[in-house]
Order: sequence, then structure tokens, then C-alpha cells
Amino acid sequence: MRASRYHLNTLKEAPSDAEVASHRLMTRAGMIRKLAGGIYTYMPLGLRVIRKVEAIVREEMNAAGALELLMPVVQPAELWRESGRWEQYGAELLRIKDRHERDFVLQPTSEEVITDIARNELHSWRQLPVNFYHIQTKFRDERRPRFGVMRGREFTMKDAYSFDRDEAGAQRSYDAMYAAYLRIFERLGLQFRAVAADTGSIGGDRSHEFQVIAETGEDLIVYDPDSSYAANIELAEAPALLAERAAPGEPLAKTPTPGAAKCQAVAELLGLPLSRTLKSLVLATEDEAGVQVWLLLLRGDHELNEIKAGKLPGLKQGWRFATEAEIVEHFGCQPGYLGPIGTARPVRVVADLTVARMSDFVCGANEAGFHYTGANWGRDLPEPELVADLRNVVEGDPAPSGKGRLAIQRGIEVGHVFYLGTKYSEALKATYLDETGKPALMQMGCYGIGITRIVGAAIEQNHDERGIIWPAALAPFQVVVCPVGWSKSATVRDTAERLYEALLARGVDAILDDRDQRPGVMFAEWELIGVPVRVTVGERGLAEGVVELLTRRQGETAKVPVDEALEQTLACLARA
Repeated sequence: MRASRYHLNTLKEAPSDAEVASHRLMTRAGMIRKLAGGIYTYMPLGLRVIRKVEAIVREEMNAAGALELLMPVVQPAELWRESGRWEQYGAELLRIKDRHERDFVLQPTSEEVITDIARNELHSWRQLPVNFYHIQTKFRDERRPRFGVMRGREFTMKDAYSFDRDEAGAQRSYDAMYAAYLRIFERLGLQFRAVAADTGSIGGDRSHEFQVIAETGEDLIVYDPDSSYAANIELAEAPALLAERAAPGEPLAKTPTPGAAKCQAVAELLGLPLSRTLKSLVLATEDEAGVQVWLLLLRGDHELNEIKAGKLPGLKQGWRFATEAEIVEHFGCQPGYLGPIGTARPVRVVADLTVARMSDFVCGANEAGFHYTGANWGRDLPEPELVADLRNVVEGDPAPSGKGRLAIQRGIEVGHVFYLGTKYSEALKATYLDETGKPALMQMGCYGIGITRIVGAAIEQNHDERGIIWPAALAPFQVVVCPVGWSKSATVRDTAERLYEALLARGVDAILDDRDQRPGVMFAEWELIGVPVRVTVGERGLAEGVVELLTRRQGETAKVPVDEALEQTLACLARA
């Protein structure tokens, strides 16, 4: 490719709404152009990167035995009603009507459609196992699309779906996809972690996320540096931090705490560690019998994990935070001084694992301006109705192995694998005939990779103040040949042309910048775009018999003899 025949349109300034590096740099490098909120045109440079991601994904999916097909972007509502997700999925599901007033959706995912294909195409145990995948446009109507392609509304995704005869077979299919994903992300050249994760709206019983490590990531990854344990913070186990409950050592006392409505303020006022206080969170559930109010208790320095709370008996069917009126009715007090002792009406008390082992703790007295000190379970209030892991893990918590301490880092989710079981096959009646001729439900798994999100995540992980630093496998071009004085020197032109053609002959995705720009402008543009290796050919260097090589990641410059330029460039590319 020659730069004079390619569309390169870089910008000096990033758009005002660009909040993260990938959005700024993809726009400035001319990879994307915004059409509407969360909807982008991928320009030729950006599309080259996407196609490289797709190629690696396809190769590994095919190698793992998956079969590619292509399902529509538009799906009939009947399938979503059949699965129950028409109502469940929420506002992110874009519902549309055709001219006949029939309901359709723009697909955010394809479980319903692929299960419909399976129930119509797969009839016998002899046809199983099978794994279908496609790479297709998805649409999720995000309330507030942001971060460029990282959280857009329209995006490209690879989703795969396995169908097996039994659970053992489904687990083997899951393991095969897990291994394929490891190979994909290793080939992409990204630093990543595979972490245990919650199944979310997709459903299922087993799940792992593939997280690209980046400081700008929205997800928190909990891991043990001394073992293979890693989990999304939503799923990470938060153990009790006390081995056992100590005997009461203080009397219960109603203590004035004027103006101290937060745990931190109470601890400072009383001169106590924050870890001696209890945080009260009030939830509500509703059914035919009416509203049930719950009091969840955490240590003052801990935060509620809403995913864990949603899995508690009684809260699984859905919960919300209680209204102020409900709080006053049940506690006789405004929020800020709530606690489990002396509530106005009965509430269901759930204590975190650590809270259940605390003694002589501080909690709200259900009276404005007062807290109880020296509170103890059993003596001053009943034992909690339920004890459960309610909190987010914090850095330094004991590792599940019991040998080390947990660490936390940020990540960007770019892949997710789920074992679904019969969640969708049962709802859509996707059965096959087993060896005895009896119908049985297919066991399913689903496996997604955010193709366009990988591009943004790669930039978040690989950039500096000058621009993008692409891993070689993802770069729009692997090598750029930059002649200095293109129009002035036939020797420069001929040398640059020969090297460029030699690189193409060796299978390198190279571009020759024949636009005759000033060196500073040309170099800055290619550093912004992030091509891994730059070869500079100039009259001064050729007079010495050398060209100059620059590796974008290391920032190292080396002068090499012209007759060694090809092999040295290939060596630099291998290290990029």
C-alpha cells in the first residue's frame, strides 16, 4: 500500500466528548468518525485493525471445530417472548415494528435465534456435539453511550453456541472454547486475565470473563499473585476477616453523635477505627403479600456487592433500595442513624460474614443524632436471620488458598464464556432423540468476543503521549517505509521502493509513505497511528550506506546497513 493512494486523515485535536485514550486516539488517527451517539463509521485504517482481529478469531474458532454461519441483525419478537427475555432484557433491547405492526428487535445477542436453528436442524444424537458461530453487528441501546467504541450502541461481536447431548459433553465444549480464547488473546498480543464471573442477563451456571488489563478499565479483577485464582469483583469471595467472635467487653450505651450520619464521621467523632462501625443498607422486595423490608449490615469500611445480594434467598426474584417513607415507617428514623436494635417494625436482618463475628460494635440507634456503642450479638440484639458474603473484596484480603493476600487491578471485559445448560433449550423446546429414541433437551454453552471492543481495549493498554502503540498482530500496517526527500532524490525513491517491495514479498503488511511530507510531520503522524516499525530512508543515511529503524514500543533507533535492512526490519518486527 502506498500512502498517496490511501485515505489518511489524522487530526491534531480530539473531540470534546472523548473521555478515554482509545476514543481520543482512534478519532485523531482517523480510524473512526462519529455518526450519532454510540454509533461510528469505521474508516479504512480502523477497518484494517478490525479485520485482523476477525481473522485471528476465525482461525482459532475454526481450529477448535466451530462452524461459521451468519444470523440476521433483525430478529422476530416471538422468539424473545418464547424465551421470556422480551420483558426481562430491559431498555437496552431496541424493539421495532415493521409496516405490518409486527414486533422485532435489533439483536444484542443471538441465543434465541441459534436455539431456533438447533431445534429445527438437529434431531439426532448423531448430530451432536456441534458449535455454531458468527461475527455480526450487534445493537444495545445504552442509556449513556460513552468511551467511544468501548461502550457504543452498535458494535461487532463474535458469538458462538455449542449444543451437546449431556452436561459432561457441554463442559468439554466449554473447556475447548476456554482454551481457544486463551490462544486468541495470546495471539492478539494483549496482557489479559481469564477470571471467574457472574453470568448476568445471559444466565447459566459457569462463566469466565477475559479481561484486558488497563488502568482505565471499568471492571475490578481480584487475583491471587501466588495461585491461579482470579475473579471479577462481582463474584470474588470475601471471607470473614475475624476468626471468631470475641466475648463482649463493653456495655451497650446510647451515645450522642450529633451531625454524624456517615460511618466515617461517627468513627472520627468517637475516636474509633472505621472497622468498629456497622453500615446499614435498607432494601425492599414486593410480592402479593406487600412490601418486605431488609436490613443488610456491613462493616463501615466495606461496600455492598449488589450481585451477591441479588443471589440471597428472598432477594433472587428482584429487589430495590427502600424508599425514605418505607425507612421511616420501619425504623422510625431518617437515613443516617439506622441500625438493627429497636426498629419500629420488624425487618429481616442479613449480616455480612465479618459483621456476624464482630463484637462491641457501633451501630445506628434509630434516632437522629445517636448511635449505640458496645453492641453485641445475642446480648443486645438477636442473632442475624441470615449470614452471607455481602461485600466487595478489598486489596489485602486473605486469598481463598489461605496462603497469600488478594490483589486488585482494573480490566476491560472483551470476552465471556458461559455454560448455559438447558436455560434456552428448555424454554424453546430444543430437543434431540437420544440412543433409545427418547427426546432429551440439548445442553448449551455460549461464547462471546467483542471484536470492536478489543480494538479500543488494545489502545487503552498500549499508548503513550504520542499516540497508539499497536501489538504487531493488530497494527493496521506492520511497517512503514518513510523516504525523506521523495521528490528530490531518485536514490532515496529507488531504495525505499526496493525495501518496500521486499517486505511485501516476505509477507509483511507494509506501507510506503510516498507523499513527500516534511520528516517531522510524517514521523509524528505514523507515531500517532502506531505502526510498530518505521524505516527511514534519507540521502544523508544512504551516503553512509545505512537506513534508520525505529521500533514504536521501545522507542529505540538503530542505523543498519542498506543490504541488511530487510532482515533487520523483520527482526525488529518480531520484537515489536
